Amino acid sequence: MFKIIPNKRNIGAEAIGNIKDISKKDFKTIFKSLEVYGMIFLRRQKLSSSDYIKFAKHFGKLADYPRLKGLSKKYKQITVVQRKATDKGPSFGEQFHTDSIYTKKPPRFTMLLSKLVPKKGRANTEFSSQYLAFDHLSKSIKNQLLQVKGKYSSEGPISVTTRERVKEKGRKIKELKSTHKIIKKINSKNTIYCSPGHLVGFSPKLKNSDKIKKQFYCSPGHLVGFSPKFKNSDKIKKELFKHQIKKKFQYSLKWEKNQLAIWDNRSMLHQATPFKGNRIMHRITIL
Repeated sequence: MFKIIPNKRNIGAEAIGNIKDISKKDFKTIFKSLEVYGMIFLRRQKLSSSDYIKFAKHFGKLADYPRLKGLSKKYKQITVVQRKATDKGPSFGEQFHTDSIYTKKPPRFTMLLSKLVPKKGRANTEFSSQYLAFDHLSKSIKNQLLQVKGKYSSEGPISVTTRERVKEKGRKIKELKSTHKIIKKINSKNTIYCSPGHLVGFSPKLKNSDKIKKQFYCSPGHLVGFSPKFKNSDKIKKELFKHQIKKKFQYSLKWEKNQLAIWDNRSMLHQATPFKGNRIMHRITIL
C-alpha cells in the first residue's frame, strides 16, 4: 500500500512504496494525488527501462519527444536528459516551462528517473503550482482569462537550453506552433496552463490587457513576445512571470539516484536549476 505525504502548502507530495509491486488500488491513489498536488516523487526506485515503460503506460499513451531521438529503437519513448561537465550555457530545461506545449496535443504527464546525479541539493528541479497561481488572481482577471487562448512556439527562449543535446541527438524539424486555452479545469480545480518558455501571443485580444499583464504571466522559458504588440512588452512579461513563479507557489525537489518524479503539466511549471557537473535523467512524456 502506498503512503502519500504532502509537501508544504500541498505543492507536490512524496509517495512511499515500490512501483514494481503497484496494484490497481495503488495506482488510483497516485493518480488521484497527482490531481490534488500536481507532482509526486518516489525514492529508491531501481528500474530497468522495461520497468519504467511498463509503469508509465498506466497513465496513458506514451509520447515521442519531437526534438531529440529516444534512448534506443526499443525504448524510443525514453528521452535522455543529460548535463555534461563540459557543456557550455544553461542546462536542459533551465527556465520555467510546460513540456511540449507547442504541439497540437501536449503531454499531460511527465516522468523523470534519475540515473546519475551530483551531490544532493546541487541540481534540483523546481516546481511552481499553477493551482495556487490561479487562486491568487483577482476575480476579474480570472473571468477574462477563461475566454483567452495562448499561442506557443518551439522556438521560444527556452529552446537555447536544448542546444548541446540537439547537436548530438537532435532531429531536424521545423518550428512547431500551437494554440491552447490558458485556464484549464482539473476536476473541480482551475489551473493556469501557460508555458512562459513558449508563449508568443494571445487569442483573442485581451480586454484591459494592461491591467491583466501586470498581474499574470504564462510560460517564462518560451515567451518571445505578444500578439498584438503591446507597449513596454518586456516590462510586462517580467511582471507576468513574477506572478506565475512566486516563491510561495514553489517547491524545490532534491534529487537522489534512482528517484522518480511524476507531474501534471497542466498544473505545474518546472525548471532545472543551474549547476556545473554531470547528470543523467531518463524522461517519459504521456499524452
